[in-house]
Amino acid sequence: MRKKVIAANWKMYKTPDEARDFFFHFMPLVKDHARDEIVVCPTYLALDVAVQATKGTHVAVGAQNMNWQSEGAFTGEICARMLVSVSVTHVIIGHSERRQYFGETDDTVNLKLKAALEAGLIPIVCVGEVLEEREAGLTGDVLRRQCLRAFNKVSAKKAAHMVVAYEPVWAIGTGKTATPEIAADAHAIIRSEVEQSFGEEFANHLRILYGGSVKPDNAHALMSAEGIDGALVGGASLDPKSFAAIVKY
Repeated sequence: MRKKVIAANWKMYKTPDEARDFFFHFMPLVKDHARDEIVVCPTYLALDVAVQATKGTHVAVGAQNMNWQSEGAFTGEICARMLVSVSVTHVIIGHSERRQYFGETDDTVNLKLKAALEAGLIPIVCVGEVLEEREAGLTGDVLRRQCLRAFNKVSAKKAAHMVVAYEPVWAIGTGKTATPEIAADAHAIIRSEVEQSFGEEFANHLRILYGGSVKPDNAHALMSAEGIDGALVGGASLDPKSFAAIVKY
């Protein structure tokens, strides 16, 4: 039985004070929730607030991105070692917004994945197709390509705790949500590709999350679908009551 992961991606929202207020209201709502793993990924500026607010609890803190270099003259970037130094445990890699707006490619996802694993972080690797690709019947091809390149020359032993998130780009921030059946089919494609890269046992243990307009009113149906092992939640994770409702689906 794979333990589900419910992860919040706050994107470019919340100052440190706003993050502090979120955790003040959120933590009591989930203090007894042990069924699932909970991860909150705020902006870099709110990482310390998040770490302090969740210290000694079952709620983990992740970053939304990182550079694959260990250090250097890369203005505006943050490396894995820096995240580890402030007690961050997870990192989102290859989110579609990073691919769409900031030049993220399958190859840079691969580099970041290797660097995150080397540093001991738990990566949440995002894959997913755009609307044009889905309408053209290319979803499977896109997912297989993204997985193949992301996992290239990655050690199964080091990747043992990796998480993958399927996020159909056409469902992110649009209010559209993949049906549980559509999501489950995509997850099956991803798991098959993972099996090709890492073996059957690895694939059977891998948690694959769904991300794309997850809300309290659709969380239960999605989380009940075969092969869906949790959610990567965007806008609905910004409100403590809303995110707690998703956690408790």
